[in-house]
Amino acid sequence: MKLLSAMLIAAGLTTLTGCAGFGQVQPWEKGNLAKPEMTFNDGGLFNRYDDHIYTSRESSSGGAGVGGGGCGCN
Repeated sequence: MKLLSAMLIAAGLTTLTGCAGFGQVQPWEKGNLAKPEMTFNDGGLFNRYDDHIYTSRESSSGGAGVGGGGCGCN
């Protein structure tokens, strides 16, 4: 049992120290993921449409950033 525990600890430490050697990825090393069209929040019409849907569901003006819904419950 002690041998198994020692082997598991050694394997875990080896894995953790192996991952510690990775450096920071530079923008030019990211390839296609660094392109602007790959971002989640690209602005424009989609964000305005998404905000419109959110405020319509909240049934209140300025519903972003506050708790509760348009029904008055918190």
